[in-house]
Amino acid sequence: RERARRGGGGALPVHQALLRRTLAAPAAGAGPHPVTAKTGTGLNEPVTTFLAVGPMAADAGCAAIALHARTAEQQYSGMANWGRIAELVTAVSIPVLGNGDIWAAEHALEMMAQTGCDGVVIGRGCLGKPWLFRDLADAFADRLIQPPPTLGGVADVMREHARLLVEAFNDDEGMAIRDFRKHVGWYLTGYPAGGVKRRLLAMASSLTELDALLDELDRDAVLPPESHRIPRGHLQGPKQVTLPEHWLATRDDPSPPDESGRARV
Repeated sequence: RERARRGGGGALPVHQALLRRTLAAPAAGAGPHPVTAKTGTGLNEPVTTFLAVGPMAADAGCAAIALHARTAEQQYSGMANWGRIAELVTAVSIPVLGNGDIWAAEHALEMMAQTGCDGVVIGRGCLGKPWLFRDLADAFADRLIQPPPTLGGVADVMREHARLLVEAFNDDEGMAIRDFRKHVGWYLTGYPAGGVKRRLLAMASSLTELDALLDELDRDAVLPPESHRIPRGHLQGPKQVTLPEHWLATRDDPSPPDESGRARV
């Protein structure tokens, strides 16, 4: 939200001249490396921008554009409007990647069939579910999608994730485990782990404690039917977007906001 208040994020596409400059610079300077763009459908339903951003990205030299089929105001609430992805497909000459409400591999196939998009971008759907990418690879290759891992398989991935975080945080185990806590609920989404164990795992303070708690889970427990399609991740919204002062009244201004966050007038 702070990005929008300063003219970035969902606020940037409103100022099309500024956006054009923003898109052109990396595309021109990347040499042979492809540059892609990602946008939402707009600020809100009265102020949509995606049909302007798509052709602009193509003109700037972007290799593809991804569309999260929600507005900035909507945040992560409600349903993604896949129809907007189909509209963008017909409006641009570059590949379109769809984003929004892909919780399982079959959702990706459904989106591509419904919209004609060229591929998908995964956001919240992979939180606590890294095997989603395995499932997507199988689905796109017309292979049988494998069943979800048992709770024991999930626990093994959780252990590996936590240890990799320790490495990423330069062996600061305390910081790594605190960062890992937010992933616990996502990993256990849909599994019969029990509320008490979920809470204890989300409060673990060391690898040793995490390992001991994971050992208490039923390794043979399976994900109930259809639970693999449960949404996960952030659910906040809708929330009004705070824009720089005079932002909507100065849409043709190619200048970024001043240091105080006001549009230049």
